[in-house]
Amino acid sequence: MRKKEKTIFVCQECGYESPKWMGQCICGSWNTMVEERDTREKLAKAVITSSEKPHAIGSIRSGMYDRLDTHIQELNRVIGGGLVLGSVTLLSGEPGIGKSTLILQTGYEIAKQYGTVLYVSGEESEEQIKMRAERLHAIADALMVVSETNVHVIEQYIEDYKPVFVIIDSIQTLFTPELSSAPGSVSQVRECANHIVRIGKMKKIPVFMIAHVTKTGEIAGPRVLEHLVDTVVHFSGERGQELRVIRAFKNRFGPTSEIGVFEMKEEGLVQVPNPSEIFLEGIHTDTEGAVVVASLEGSRPLLVEIQALVVPTNLNFGRRTAIGIDINRLNLILAVLEKKIGIPLVNQDVYVNVAGGLKPEGTSSDLGVALAIYSSFKGIPAATTTTVAAGEIGLTGELRSVSNLEKMIKEASKMGFKKCILPEKSLKNIKQDCKMKLIGVSTLREAIEWMFQPKKY
Repeated sequence: MRKKEKTIFVCQECGYESPKWMGQCICGSWNTMVEERDTREKLAKAVITSSEKPHAIGSIRSGMYDRLDTHIQELNRVIGGGLVLGSVTLLSGEPGIGKSTLILQTGYEIAKQYGTVLYVSGEESEEQIKMRAERLHAIADALMVVSETNVHVIEQYIEDYKPVFVIIDSIQTLFTPELSSAPGSVSQVRECANHIVRIGKMKKIPVFMIAHVTKTGEIAGPRVLEHLVDTVVHFSGERGQELRVIRAFKNRFGPTSEIGVFEMKEEGLVQVPNPSEIFLEGIHTDTEGAVVVASLEGSRPLLVEIQALVVPTNLNFGRRTAIGIDINRLNLILAVLEKKIGIPLVNQDVYVNVAGGLKPEGTSSDLGVALAIYSSFKGIPAATTTTVAAGEIGLTGELRSVSNLEKMIKEASKMGFKKCILPEKSLKNIKQDCKMKLIGVSTLREAIEWMFQPKKY
């Protein structure tokens, strides 16, 4: 009599395994448990182990400088200077945002310089990839393309062609025959990712894997996927707009604060070496509800336009909407404006937007948000074309200093701005000679008076 195969139930949201079906998983998700064959013992026996022996850490050769230059400086900036040998990078983003375009351009540049690149696609045919490559002018003899989803066949291709760089598009389309579940399930994604990571580490081949995202913007599949890889890069932007921003959320070989900026054009993704110019291209006259702020993204200073619209509401309590600004931070700034400046905002709808789609990190944009809201509420134009603001707002209404103001001021001066409103405490830390007029203020009230009543000073 044939022995019945043992099965388990796996949550498709978090990967939790249970011997019996559950309506609600421990992660809180409903109806996400799917029955699969229990192949854990079989997989445990098939694990590939390395023949390497332990070494003293001092005797190990550092791979810090063993990087492949992608010749795409915006990408190099985000991943830490190039592709580290044996590293695995996960690239995520909305459908149609340009992920496949970026990795094809990267593969082309690596193939031109270093040798064979293997591009594995589980979503497109080889003809489709060739059409995109022709449009991007990314045809290279060393760029090998194959449409395959079986992870063991892919491993054999890597053995045969010995590539210097491998691209997987995408990890959710791969499968291993040892598992009965469909490609894209938690078990398949976890096992295939483990397999690809082992190959990359053992053979010291850098790997790029594309990952799908859910409707909430998170990476589809088990959370362990992000823990397995060395770098997690997210591609953001609006498909209706040309601007694209990449940012690293995890990076074992570099900082996670850097951003790379591209423009999507017919010939592919074009690097934007001076993003401030793009973010400020719509500013021509002083406008009410608009203020330019300075922020720092990693080591790069950026100038962005903060737009605010304040209108009366028909409801008992006004709506607060923020795009590019943390909503909790916006509520804090509104509370300070009501308490310390005395403007009634309870019965007002407040909309705040960062022009260009960027989400500034840190708190240096606080002052600009407050000034833009005040400008819209009072109907007074701000000095948008001549003045930059930077500073953090405390709950008592005081302005707190922010780091790296010198870099921000230098960028603002280069872009043609004449004045900068900043925390008074920061003036003593600025040592460089600057053509701009630096206005040091200690409270939000002083900043408003400087911006909208300059004749008093």
